[in-house]
Amino acid sequence: MAATAPNYEIQDRTIRFPVEVRDASSGAATFLVPSAAALRLIPPEFEPAEVLPGRGICSVAMVDYRDNDLGDYNEIAIGFMVHPRGAGPRIPWLGSLRELITGRLASHIIHMPVDQSFTCDAGSIIWGYPKTVQQIDIELTEDRARARLVYEGRHALSLTLPRGGDRSLTGSRITTLSLIQGVPHRTTATQEIEGMGVRLGGRGVELELGSGPIADELRSLGLPKRALMSTWMERMQARFARPERL
Repeated sequence: MAATAPNYEIQDRTIRFPVEVRDASSGAATFLVPSAAALRLIPPEFEPAEVLPGRGICSVAMVDYRDNDLGDYNEIAIGFMVHPRGAGPRIPWLGSLRELITGRLASHIIHMPVDQSFTCDAGSIIWGYPKTVQQIDIELTEDRARARLVYEGRHALSLTLPRGGDRSLTGSRITTLSLIQGVPHRTTATQEIEGMGVRLGGRGVELELGSGPIADELRSLGLPKRALMSTWMERMQARFARPERL
């Protein structure tokens, strides 16, 4: 179905825009990785955004969606900060670092397993996200969040993050770049966040890798290793727009 259609009909349900997330919790660990290794995992339409010479950013995220137009489900997202190929800043890594700090740097997701079929179909068809249906368990304790991904029957990874924070953000914007039927598209979303925590230096982050293709790809990036930072959002709302062709 073309991205310009007014609405989408998926599994006998109509999807209208913006697609709303009304209640979710989310956390992510961010790692510095070799740009050359990241480039091997990214489609040729995009390139890693270097924030230091020869170094890009990879993130591993968990999301517990509780009230969402696409359902109540768990999600893992693995991606890189990127530019469209040839469209990076004129001052290579300093420009990307400035875009990162100001929230203008886009991400490309290479894996987005979920544990429900409707959101899998919707995310794949509408935005070109690489969703598959897998087993994902997210456990929240008073000060920790832990996600465990079983991919095609094998333990692929477990991610543990510190939980908690007292920051709030209004109108925060995130951008993803993806391929829809082989054509690059941009999707923007705005977020309202409460209970946000940001921790530098990877304190409290544990990434355990199992077996299978996802674990092997992360190992090719030099993971697991000390995280650059972690973030936690206790209460997140978001509105996802229609994808736009680049």
